[in-house]
Amino acid sequence: MRTAVVGGGAAGFFLAVNLKKMVPEMEVTILERSERVLAKVEISGGGRCNCTNSFAHVTDLSQVYPRGHRLLKRLFKQFDYRAAYQWFENRGVKLVTQEDDCVFPASQDSHSITGCLLNEAKRQHINICTREKVGSVADLMSAYDYVAVCTGGSPKAAGLQWLADAGHEIVDTVPSLFSLSIADTALTELMGTVADGVQVMIPGQKMRSEGPLLITHWGVSGPAVLRLSSYAARLLSEADYQVPLSINWTGRKDAEVQQELLTIMVQQPLKQLQNVRPFGLPTRLWDYLVAKTLGQRATTRWQHLNQKELNRLTNVLTNDVYQTSGRAAFRDEFVTCGGVSLSSVNPATLESRYIPNLYFAGEVLDIDGVTGGFNFQAAWTTAYTVAHSIDEKVKEQRTNTD
Repeated sequence: MRTAVVGGGAAGFFLAVNLKKMVPEMEVTILERSERVLAKVEISGGGRCNCTNSFAHVTDLSQVYPRGHRLLKRLFKQFDYRAAYQWFENRGVKLVTQEDDCVFPASQDSHSITGCLLNEAKRQHINICTREKVGSVADLMSAYDYVAVCTGGSPKAAGLQWLADAGHEIVDTVPSLFSLSIADTALTELMGTVADGVQVMIPGQKMRSEGPLLITHWGVSGPAVLRLSSYAARLLSEADYQVPLSINWTGRKDAEVQQELLTIMVQQPLKQLQNVRPFGLPTRLWDYLVAKTLGQRATTRWQHLNQKELNRLTNVLTNDVYQTSGRAAFRDEFVTCGGVSLSSVNPATLESRYIPNLYFAGEVLDIDGVTGGFNFQAAWTTAYTVAHSIDEKVKEQRTNTD
């Protein structure tokens, strides 16, 4: 028996090593188009590899998987983040969970993950072939008993055409993790400034996200922006990444913000505005917001603020609007939404509905998550599901033969 795993990334390797353990007599071959395997895993998380998440503050998977959450809820019953955590630790990779629930190797080095997967593949005598370009589904199915497609996200529709030609519905792919460009030099001069607990949204849309925001030399980034880019991936693509962006620098409601400003006016009336920062805002950011709102009156004392100025300060803190001018690729990883439609696969096994013994795992499916280790977890879960599905089919065939 022979299985071809198309794609030497996270999903491909995880599928291969688990399948080989479940079905030792299976000959498993990884076919990778590029020169190197696991390249994306190696650079992910700034070279540290945010390999999963504790999900401690996730109350519904739709919060972290804009697409594919219903399918993953089902598949998590078989292999979830706890199982993934234990899988790596059982193979000598000690993991640590950060305060933000992101899980990394304790070494803070992605090579702990890639090394583990490579060692498992070597130990189990899995064939790894690089520079292997796949021609068609038919060619693969004629050469192997089982085929698992784990090619990852494709930035161009042409990359998935061979699967469409085989009868699968393809959902148009667009980027889903990126920072946003803002052509406002006054803002970008604050590059390097990080504000915590920020809420960002596109006015008139229900989608919004919260978390740290990083001001860069091109605009804004950080978890808050990356999450919004995932939620609004298609909307932003259709708008050519030029939309109004509302930033609530405090993450609080107007009434609460205004009450905080009034409290400062009462308790510290003689101090200048710039010397008392509400909500622990970074100094440079607070100075910028005060100057932007009050101009020459930015150096006035708190007791001299009038109601109109108080309202304007409240508004800039809770609804500071900028016009985006484009997107910038997230430096460490490239994620797409879209891919093979989930309607094209059996939700229990991830087997193609049109071609028996053809399976899909990882980002090639129309599944993607926000930043924070969720995309890797989707890769581990879908890969394990396929390995288990092939194992079950092999057992069934043995039973029928006997």
